[in-house]
Amino acid sequence: MHQLPESGFLRLPQIIGDIKRGIPALIPISKSAWWAGCKTGRYPKPIKLGSRTTVWRVDAVRALIASAK
Repeated sequence: MHQLPESGFLRLPQIIGDIKRGIPALIPISKSAWWAGCKTGRYPKPIKLGSRTTVWRVDAVRALIASAK
C-alpha cells in the first residue's frame, strides 16, 4: 500500500490518482464513481475546507481500503 500519513486529510487526486500529475491511485475508480459512492454512503463523507477545497480523513480512507481486502 502507498505511504499514507498517520493523520490528516487527503484530496481527491491522492485517493483516485491522477495520471497527468503522476499520482498513483489508492482506489482506482473514476471521479464520478467516487462522488456517487460518497453520495450513497459507500465511500467516506467529504469535508469542505473552503469553497473549492474538499478533503477526506486519512483514517476513513484507511478503513475503506482495509474493508475492501
